[in-house]
Amino acid sequence: MFNAFERTVAFRYLRARRGQGFVSLIAGFSLLGIIIGVATLITVTSVMNGFQTELLARFLGLNAHVSVAPLGGRDMGDYEERADRLRGVDGVTRVLPVVEGQALASAGRAAAGVQIRGERPEDFLARPLIAQNLQLQAPGAFTGGDAVAIGRGLAEKLGLGLGGKLTLLAPGAAGQGAQSAGPTARAFTVAAIFDAGLYDFDTSVAVLPLPAAQSLLGLGQGVSRLDLMVRDPDRIGEIAMALQQAAGSGVRFLDWKQWLSGYLDIVAGQRNVLFVILSLIVLVAAFNIISSLIMLVKEKGADIAILRTMGATRGSILRIFFLAGATIGVIGTLAGLGLGIALADSLETLRQWLQQLTGTPIFDPRQYSLTRIPTEIDTAEVLLVCGMALALSLLASIYPAWRAARLDPVEALRYE
Repeated sequence: MFNAFERTVAFRYLRARRGQGFVSLIAGFSLLGIIIGVATLITVTSVMNGFQTELLARFLGLNAHVSVAPLGGRDMGDYEERADRLRGVDGVTRVLPVVEGQALASAGRAAAGVQIRGERPEDFLARPLIAQNLQLQAPGAFTGGDAVAIGRGLAEKLGLGLGGKLTLLAPGAAGQGAQSAGPTARAFTVAAIFDAGLYDFDTSVAVLPLPAAQSLLGLGQGVSRLDLMVRDPDRIGEIAMALQQAAGSGVRFLDWKQWLSGYLDIVAGQRNVLFVILSLIVLVAAFNIISSLIMLVKEKGADIAILRTMGATRGSILRIFFLAGATIGVIGTLAGLGLGIALADSLETLRQWLQQLTGTPIFDPRQYSLTRIPTEIDTAEVLLVCGMALALSLLASIYPAWRAARLDPVEALRYE
C-alpha cells in the first residue's frame, strides 16, 4: 500500500528538525496521549473484570447457589426428608444443612458481634476457599463439640490463636424446634483459622459444627436453611421448577443471581461509564494528531509543491501524510497495549510498594471486601480498546492528508 519513497518521506517528516520542534512536540503529545489512554483503559477494565470475577467466585465458594429456607422465619425441622428429595434432582451436586444466627463473641476484654454459621464439619472443610488457606489445631480438631473456626481477621481482632478460648453469647431462638428462648453462653476452643479472602466473612463469621450451633441457638434438631450446590450455576433457572416440586410447600427459594443482581448491575454500569470517560483521553490524542498534521502540512507546503512538480501524484502525497498520522496511532496503541498489560499484571505488587513507600493505605479491604486488588485481562475488551484507538488515529489522519493532497503547487510556491 505504501512504497519505499512514501515511507521514507513520511518517517522523515515525523522526526524533529531545526525550526520544526513545535510540530514534533505536538505529535509527541499525541503519541503520549494514545499510550496513556490505551494503557489506562486496559488497566481499568481489567480491574473491573477482576473485581466481578473474584467477588463472584468467592461468594459462590462460601455461599449456596440456591438457598431453600422456611417461610415465616421458622426453623426447618423436616430438613432431612427435603434434602433427600432435592439431592435427586438432576443437576444438584450437594445439599448442605445450615444453621445461622447472631451472637456476641468475647475473648478476655475484647468483644465483637459475629454471625454464627453451623455446618457439618465435612461440608465446611470441603469448600476450596476454606481448605486452601486453613490452619487446623490438629487433624479432626474441628469435629469436636466445643470447636469453633474463625477467620483470620476476627482472630486478630480478638487476639486469638489456635487453641484459644472464645465465648459466644447467643440470644436463643423461638422457632418450631426451639428448646430455649433465653440467652445462651458457651465457651469454645479455636480449632481452625481460615482466610477466605473476603473481609466481611473473615472478620465477622464464626463457624460451629452443626449440633453445637443448633444447641447454642436453641433450634433443637432443626436448621435455618438448606444450601444447594448445582453443576452449572449459570443455568439455575432450568431446574428451578424441579427444585420447587422436590422441596414441597412452606419454603422459599433464593438463588445467587437474586442475591447479586444489584451488585452485577452496578459493576456493569460503572464499567461502561469508566470506559466512555477514559475513551476521551484517546479522543483528545486523536484531535492532537489532526492539529500536528495540519501544522505539518502548512510547514511542508513548499516541499509538497516540489514533490508534485517532480512527479509525485496526489495519491502519493495523501498516503505520505496519512502514513505519518497512522504511525503515531499504531506506535501509541502498541506501546499502550504493552504498558496496560504490564500494569494489570503487576498492579497488586505496585500497590504494596506504594503503600510501604508512603505509609498510607491505598486499598482498604473494609470498603472493597477483598484483601488484594484483583485483575483479569479480557482479550475481547483489549482488542476493542486497541481497535478503537487505531480507528480514531486513522480517522484523524484522513483530513490533514486530504488537505495536503489538494494543495496547489503554484499557490504553494507563489511566495517562496
